[in-house]
Amino acid sequence: MNGPRASLAESFRHAIEGIGYAIRQERHMRFHVGAAIAAAAAGIWLRIPAGGWLWLGAAVSAVWTTELINTAVERTVDLATPERHPLAKAAKDAAAGAVLVAASFAVFVGLVVLAPPLCRLLFG
Repeated sequence: MNGPRASLAESFRHAIEGIGYAIRQERHMRFHVGAAIAAAAAGIWLRIPAGGWLWLGAAVSAVWTTELINTAVERTVDLATPERHPLAKAAKDAAAGAVLVAASFAVFVGLVVLAPPLCRLLFG
C-alpha cells in the first residue's frame, strides 16, 4: 500500500498495476483500449490536425478514467457488502452511468474529428 513515504516510483508502479488490473479483469476496459487504438489509427491514416488529436486524447482519457473509477467502485462495493443492497446497486449503476456519459462523449468527438476528413477522402 502507498504510505506517506512511498516513493514516486512506487506510486507510479501502483497506478500502472491498477491500469493493468482493469485491462486484465474488465471486458469493457479492453473494449475501450481497442477503441482508442482504432481511433488513433484512423487519426494517423486521416492525418488529423493537432486540435483533433487533443479532442481524441481528451475523449480517450475521459473514458479510461471513468472506467478505472467504475472498476474501483465495483470492487469496493463488492468488498463492503457481498449481498445485494439497493445502495450498492445505486453506487454501481451511477459509476457505470459515468462511463456511459464519457463513452457517449467519445463517440461524439470521434464523429466530429474523424468524419469530415474521412468524407473528404471517400467522396472528394
